[in-house]
Amino acid sequence: MKFSAFRLNAKLLSNIEQMGFRKPTDIQYKAIRPILDGDDVLAIAQTGTGKTAAFAIPSIDILMRRQRREGYNGVRCIIMEPTHELAHQVGEVIERLANNSGLSVLAIYGGVDQAPQIAKLQRTVDILIATPGRLFDLASQGYLRTTGCEILVLDEADHMLDLGFIDDIRQLIKFLPKRRQTLFFSATIDEKIKKLAYSLVYKPVHIRISPKNMVSRNVVHTLLKVPMNEKRFYLERIYNENPECSVMVFARTRVRVERICAAMARVGIECVGMHGAKGQSERTKALNAFREGRIRMLIATDVTARGIDIPSVNYVVNYDVPDVAENYVHRVGRTGRGMDKGFAVTFCSPEEQEALDSVQDYIGGEIDELYMSYEDREATLDFSEDATYDWQGLINEEIAFEEGVGKKKKRKR
Repeated sequence: MKFSAFRLNAKLLSNIEQMGFRKPTDIQYKAIRPILDGDDVLAIAQTGTGKTAAFAIPSIDILMRRQRREGYNGVRCIIMEPTHELAHQVGEVIERLANNSGLSVLAIYGGVDQAPQIAKLQRTVDILIATPGRLFDLASQGYLRTTGCEILVLDEADHMLDLGFIDDIRQLIKFLPKRRQTLFFSATIDEKIKKLAYSLVYKPVHIRISPKNMVSRNVVHTLLKVPMNEKRFYLERIYNENPECSVMVFARTRVRVERICAAMARVGIECVGMHGAKGQSERTKALNAFREGRIRMLIATDVTARGIDIPSVNYVVNYDVPDVAENYVHRVGRTGRGMDKGFAVTFCSPEEQEALDSVQDYIGGEIDELYMSYEDREATLDFSEDATYDWQGLINEEIAFEEGVGKKKKRKR
């Protein structure tokens, strides 16, 4: 089936073709028709299945076909995204899809001055992409006109709940008309998400896309069991032995991200870190440097990297085994896209074995383990530029740091 079978606007079809979309993915095939028919939709589909286009394409077509209500110059479609990066990314996709359509598109989010955003909202905006926090701030201050909003989209709804946005979302609904079309998209579903969904949608069309394979067949998965305090040396080796490759590294916390960045800088590896404590402009700068290939290593937490589209990642390194098993799928989904081959390497220390077991249960199989001989280990340590430093001292420093974190956690309990 082709997109033309949906009888979309000719300009929109041309934009779809220019973006390289050949035929609808499963979620697009199942969601576009009911959205065009005006139905509410409750869709469960993993990141990377084509969700953005699944709600963007029919929403743009609807707004192009309908006349703006006479006398109303407010927002016609609101798309909520959980993070700044996702709001910016989805905004770029929708701008391309809506090119030459006559529709105006604006993305707003926190972490930056709101004055320029307020100025842009004074003009007519058809499609507004925003994070719940900034959206609520501007609505409560009276800068957002939403009484004629026709379509509400909640994207990555489970992630929004994880980030604590549920109260903002409920407050925002009060600013919207009851008669509207609501599209609810989530990667997972539980009782909390169901409760929110059914408070927003009316007689929805239910769509659930179960991935045929949890992880892409184009990805080679490797497990390396290594002490926590030696992980940095193996990361350095992966980077230096693959000089043409991009490497995306995942760590549990922002503290870990900063420590890995410092360790890489010490051996002359230029990298960027991305986590929630960094300002929006700093995070955008880091992401762009990695996307454009100016820097080959990006180190991030799960929260900041969720859903972000970064093409051509060659290696994903799970520096820390994810605490939440499904995050493994989100992480490794960054590589091996399309026809490209990708590599996912997981470092697992003895204290992370339980988390690793959960991951392997979730994906339904064991990750192939790369066994390191004593000679391989010694070669890796000797290979490191940290050999010019007191690397044993660095290891001792890492052990002391980990023990200190453990003691703090115990005291909190």
